Amino acid sequence: MSTPSDASRSGAGGSGAGGSDPAASGPSDPDAIKAEIEATREQLGRTVDELSHRLDVPARAKEGAARARDTAVETYRESPPAVAGAGAALAGLVGLVVWRRRRKRRRAAAASTGTSAALAEARAETRRARRRADREAARARKAIARSTKRTKRTARRTARRART
Repeated sequence: MSTPSDASRSGAGGSGAGGSDPAASGPSDPDAIKAEIEATREQLGRTVDELSHRLDVPARAKEGAARARDTAVETYRESPPAVAGAGAALAGLVGLVVWRRRRKRRRAAAASTGTSAALAEARAETRRARRRADREAARARKAIARSTKRTKRTARRTARRART
């Protein structure tokens, strides 16, 4: 579609005798010129609207989410168990990815600081200390049980001697 500026450029420097060619200079009727200007404005308006829609990323993201939600709802209405299974699988996959990333970060942090060997040694020492504490507690329980038996035995003997 030609615009008035295109028509004036082709008429001013164009072919022929000083722009006297009516086809090259565009419409000369004021109503036709106004109609062409209005058509150009509408075309530009549509172009601006389309460009602004393309550049409005949040609105496009919302539209995409709405389309995905509508699709999911329709799929759920058609086959609820399949959607529930897919949702569970997706949740499991996301959980696995999150878990692996955390684990990888922890290992990388331990390796970068050189504390992985020290951490392993500290854990081993903690396990040894717990075992020692458990053995000591078991010995103490046995000693208390022996002492209790002795006390009861002594009390019985004393009671027997008092009766006789």
